[in-house]
Amino acid sequence: MLDRIKTYLDEISALVMKVPPAEIGRVTDVILGAYSRNRMVFVFGNGGGSATSAHFVCDLAKGTACPGRRRLRALSLAENVPLLTAWANDTDYTNTFGEQLRNLVQPGDVVIGLSGSGRSPNVVNALKLANEAGAATVLFSGFDGGDAAKVAGESIVVPSNDMQQIEDVHLILAHIVFRCVRDYISSQPEER
Repeated sequence: MLDRIKTYLDEISALVMKVPPAEIGRVTDVILGAYSRNRMVFVFGNGGGSATSAHFVCDLAKGTACPGRRRLRALSLAENVPLLTAWANDTDYTNTFGEQLRNLVQPGDVVIGLSGSGRSPNVVNALKLANEAGAATVLFSGFDGGDAAKVAGESIVVPSNDMQQIEDVHLILAHIVFRCVRDYISSQPEER
């Protein structure tokens, strides 16, 4: 069992080091652009991506709050179970995130989809809708990025076919981006 644990930790360590820092920087810049324009950041995903989206938004909305500075506005579209299931039941599961965005997204907002495979139709559809609305789109994915990588303006594709390891790295990436955003916000002059 210890060999299996060590192997997993070694694989995650190596996988994290394969993610180009420039891609993380570009995603961070997209979020900082939304902050500078006082726009919204929407995050969503299925399964593990749903949990990561909620965690990421908690960090972005609460963890970046600094006294005297304007707050970053962020919302996870994966947490309103009644709304998700209503759209899935009354239309189709592929509309669960896009139909929520239709009520909320504005030009200049940031829409971040998490899809381990990059092939989740509800993530792809939401990214398309966000592009049409003039929002910046971001994808966190794995495998080859799937159709979602072709739609998103910026993508970080974790170079792996192991879903659990992809999801592990997505959370690490979310924490890196959060820290960069927090550091930027805390370095800004206090507002009066």
